[in-house]
Amino acid sequence: MKIKSLIFFGLIQYCISVNAQVKEPVEYVNPLMGTQSLHNLSNGNTYPAICRPWGMNFWTPQTGKMGDGWAYTYTAEKIRGFKQTHQPSPWMNDYGQFSIMPVTGKVAFAEEERASWFSHKAEVSKPYYYSVYLADYDITTEITTTERAAHFQITFPENEKSSIIIDAFDKGSYIKIIPSENKIIGYTTRNSGGVPQNFKNYFVLVFDKPFAANSTWIDKAQTKDKLTAVGFHTGAIVEFKTQKGEKVNIKVASSFISPEQAELTLKNELGSASFEETLAQSKNEWNKVLGKITVEDTNEDQLKTFYSCLYRTVCFPQKQYEINKDGEIVHYSPYNGKILPGYMYAGTGFWDTFRALYPLLNLVYPSINKEMQEGLINDYKEGGFLPEWSSPGFRNVMVGNNSASVVSDAYMKGLRGYDINTLYEALQHGANNEGPLEAVGRKGVQYYNTLGYVPYDVEINENAARTLEYAYDDFAIWKLAKALDRPKKEINLLEKRMMNYKKLFNPSIGLMSGRNKDGSFPPKFNPFKWGDAFTEGNSWHYSWSVFHDIQGLIDLMGGEKKFTSKLDAVFSTPPVFDDSYYGSVIHEIREMQIMNMGQYAHGNQPIQHMIYLYNYAGEPWKTQYWSREVMNRLYKPTPDGYCGDEDNGQTSAWYIFSAMGFYPVCPATEEYVLGVPLFKKTTLQLENGKQLIINAPNNSDVSKYVNELKWDNAAYTKNYINHFDVLKGGELNFDMTSSPNLKRGTTSEAYPYSYSTSK
Repeated sequence: MKIKSLIFFGLIQYCISVNAQVKEPVEYVNPLMGTQSLHNLSNGNTYPAICRPWGMNFWTPQTGKMGDGWAYTYTAEKIRGFKQTHQPSPWMNDYGQFSIMPVTGKVAFAEEERASWFSHKAEVSKPYYYSVYLADYDITTEITTTERAAHFQITFPENEKSSIIIDAFDKGSYIKIIPSENKIIGYTTRNSGGVPQNFKNYFVLVFDKPFAANSTWIDKAQTKDKLTAVGFHTGAIVEFKTQKGEKVNIKVASSFISPEQAELTLKNELGSASFEETLAQSKNEWNKVLGKITVEDTNEDQLKTFYSCLYRTVCFPQKQYEINKDGEIVHYSPYNGKILPGYMYAGTGFWDTFRALYPLLNLVYPSINKEMQEGLINDYKEGGFLPEWSSPGFRNVMVGNNSASVVSDAYMKGLRGYDINTLYEALQHGANNEGPLEAVGRKGVQYYNTLGYVPYDVEINENAARTLEYAYDDFAIWKLAKALDRPKKEINLLEKRMMNYKKLFNPSIGLMSGRNKDGSFPPKFNPFKWGDAFTEGNSWHYSWSVFHDIQGLIDLMGGEKKFTSKLDAVFSTPPVFDDSYYGSVIHEIREMQIMNMGQYAHGNQPIQHMIYLYNYAGEPWKTQYWSREVMNRLYKPTPDGYCGDEDNGQTSAWYIFSAMGFYPVCPATEEYVLGVPLFKKTTLQLENGKQLIINAPNNSDVSKYVNELKWDNAAYTKNYINHFDVLKGGELNFDMTSSPNLKRGTTSEAYPYSYSTSK
């Protein structure tokens, strides 16, 4: 009997280990991951977005003041309302925002006065559903969404005066109550830039219960005899008499085009659907999108981390297009203020997301990125340049011309069916001109195109970062130019410019540095100085930004051994820093300092690929070690779960790729550089109907090194895999071991792409 019991127990354990994922993918997601953040220390700088994947409108509980980029922070005590948001980052802030807040008793419409205590113990946060108990009013608020609309269900106590406050926010707004239709309409103009003068976000709300009383307010004055308010800061209040447990439903939609379009969207996306029906549809959509990647393991925290990260990768950029009465795709242009045909997306910074987010879209969700590429064509036609940071139009932040990578990688990964020649024209225009803002086109392009670098001493900030990124961007354009069979002279010029990175290598420090106009390097250049020549980092972080020619960088550093020693030094050098450029310790510096990984600053993007560079110099086991260390130590499915700004899916995309066991070090090539899978089994469902299955059955925290890799049962000896081979489907079988295999992947035949060795 005892033996039978042991056998039965063993079978149960086996079944658990083989089929460890027992929940639907969306049920592993924690939208609160990264919300325990402050201005001076980011653990993600996220907010819980209740939405559809890539949806035009998100909704979030609002704990911060109106206009505060930190709309929701986990440590807050009160909720001021439930806000429609388009905010990509607290540093970029928001646009097209308004809020809804239910209350009971005496009406207090000002945000400070209406705010209610809440507890995370009485809060449920899912991508498709949010619920919270507002303790001061004995009210439970529930939210679910479509792409451009939302469905609220508010459960009231017994009260003679239950109210719902609509806050259209300040900076110019309008609101109108229509009691005969149980309706409120209005618009908000509050934004943080990137919009034309005629920008408005029109909204409509329809209630399933008649109003017992109603009023509007302007600024601090309530007007009970007026149904319309227009002014600096307007809002509306509708009142009901409610029974205990009575549910009031509100259907909400908005449009950047017109109030009529908002009404049409409300009808088309919500119609007569019940709250439960809308919720089920949203949940199904999330499971469909997240289910493209299935991971199986016994570590539930890692499953939660994985799907929480995957959720973040499919939130941004947001759809900015709408469907008109004729079923046509149209959009309000944030560049010229016109209503025009076609796709548009907004809310992403390419400085962050070119690295892994867009490569992830090209692999897992290429049809969505095809829409995004069509949207970029409209950006160019309407704005004259491609955006480098769109929120929703041009924003003046960060450096580089990394739209080149986003466009080229999509085409090089096989996306077709859009006007690539217009996009190539846009890349050439952006690469050879300064834009209307410093962060559009190429600041310092005249210096770059003549000297081969942006000088340190000509009062152009972050000059070395610009040079390194322009050189890589020229590589991305070069790849596309060759694919499009452009004139040889054009191709040759790009090929020459993409080697400009070499001009910044400073042999006195063995790293990249700024360089003066006369060709000299600044004396006593400090490689630990943040900013100055670099962007949100120092020379230790940016010196690896030669994505397209790692072999060329190895040669500059004196060969493979010196190169890997320098890589090792990133982790062994204490996290010292010079913050004099900023005048204080910015949050990115602090996040590096406290992570106990030396100079490795995973909380910011420039160095995130660096771990994978050991594969180019014969020591791939160090990539395996450090990628696992970062996944285990710096990501958790908790409110403090990131180690810096999450940044529109980029830091999450790093985790998704790394957990699958490979990473796109150089977008615009066809290769993914190998690391080590985190899970025992991963299944990638490709859009072409094929499956890539990644097996690592003896994977564990101890067995974290790759002893042998087989692709469809044939030994595979390279340190990279090819995108188009992945698209064919098949199985990657990792034999994991507790000790590094010091022979596998150590010869040049195994190394990934470098321009210097590709000829």
